[in-house]
Amino acid sequence: MPTTWEKALTYVAEKLTAIKETYGPDTVSVFACARATNETNFVTQRFARAVLGTNNIDGCNRT
Repeated sequence: MPTTWEKALTYVAEKLTAIKETYGPDTVSVFACARATNETNFVTQRFARAVLGTNNIDGCNRT
């Protein structure tokens, strides 16, 4: 079913908020990529910590 970006982003935001409120922010994690730029990974970790409220950030740096 086709939809707009606005509706899709609103849906994701609502679901993430519900998960955080129900189970706490540490139930969510973010995966960063070693091949991405430093700026992209910085924004990813800022989003995880500031918006999601979690320090659960992992990456593929070990492979």
